[in-house]
Amino acid sequence: MSLKNKTQKELEAKIEEIEELIHKKGVGSDYLSRAERIQRDVNLALVLGGTAAILGVTAWSIYKLKGE
Repeated sequence: MSLKNKTQKELEAKIEEIEELIHKKGVGSDYLSRAERIQRDVNLALVLGGTAAILGVTAWSIYKLKGE
């Protein structure tokens, strides 16, 4: 590996490290983490709600078919 490539890789790694630090400790990081948590909770609620709806419709249709 040439010196130029090695230096470029080291600089890219250092920049990524600094970006990660800014992401964790930077301005607005508290709001960002709160928004990510809220989005995760909403996604879970949608998945669970959709699953419950599908199971409910399936159970209702089976009940209707057996009743006839």
